[in-house]
Amino acid sequence: MRHGYTTGSCAAAAAKAATIMLLGGEKKEDIMIIVPAGEEYRATIHDIKTEEDSVSCAVKKDAGDDPDVTNGILIYAKVQKLPGEDKNIIIEGGEGVGRVTKKGLDQPVGSAAINSVPRKMIEKEVREVADIFAYEGSILVKIYVPEGREIAKKTFNERLGIEGGISIIGTTGIVEPMSKRALLETIKLELNQKKEEGKEIAIITPGNYGMEFLKNELGINMEDAVKCSNFIGDTIDYAVETGFKRILLVGHIGKLIKLSGGIMNTHSKEADGRMELMALAAYNAGADKKLCDGILECISTDAAYELIKEAGIENECMDFVIKRAEKYLKLRAGEGVNIDCIMFSNTEGILAKTKGINERKGL
Repeated sequence: MRHGYTTGSCAAAAAKAATIMLLGGEKKEDIMIIVPAGEEYRATIHDIKTEEDSVSCAVKKDAGDDPDVTNGILIYAKVQKLPGEDKNIIIEGGEGVGRVTKKGLDQPVGSAAINSVPRKMIEKEVREVADIFAYEGSILVKIYVPEGREIAKKTFNERLGIEGGISIIGTTGIVEPMSKRALLETIKLELNQKKEEGKEIAIITPGNYGMEFLKNELGINMEDAVKCSNFIGDTIDYAVETGFKRILLVGHIGKLIKLSGGIMNTHSKEADGRMELMALAAYNAGADKKLCDGILECISTDAAYELIKEAGIENECMDFVIKRAEKYLKLRAGEGVNIDCIMFSNTEGILAKTKGINERKGL
């Protein structure tokens, strides 16, 4: 699969090309930069506009084979000479670049959502060009994205606390043709934000079912929770790294049953075993071969639970499941961290919960 280049790489390339045209007076139709990963990035330059003391141009975002909503948009850089001889490179965000409104992100509240690595990339490219042309003054670089406000509606930005546009991001300069890295970075950012906001408990749920359950059944504000998708183990790791001493995991039995087998990535491509684990729980509760075979033939945990309920062993089964899940969760979280879990189904409500739910207040 073909990789692409980040919005940070596009911004840096556009800024370099605009600075060459501003200081050298020569039109640039393409440009090359070295991204942090060490790879050459050659970009075509679009929509060049030249004024007396400024030049603007754009680079088209190429996300490669990654399903990135920013693919194909134009990332602009406008560079302008500033009076004085202090040789500063000032980087600002313009139209379509979001503003940070919550603590815990890469940039402080009120700043343009241009992350630290892209800022370093932009400054490096502009400063090198200024040195080549022996320019002694300062330069203002404004990054803007005309489509940014609309594109941002399709991202996690508003939830993260970035309003009014997209983020200029990237740590390697390269977009890998998978969304896993972006999702994990988002989870990490959200956990960091919750910590910065003073939250004492990391509340985690795999998806929308869990979010709705938190709100409707537990009375927990959905804004206080973090979606972890299938990456339960990674999210626990991040919560611990962030400094949380208490973690609450809430999810549908269809995903969380896998925890009773020590499975911490619940994507079906990684591991399934749902019916096998349900059958194991039933067997432990005294189920015969016929019932276990019936469970193994089910296509959903809800259907398997119905069979278990008909046999009258649902309490024993769920007690077995939650105790095994708790064992693996504690192993993952490590010493000094209190981790609790609630499993539910959409039809039955809470099916199982760790004993710490009742022992520890404030959940």
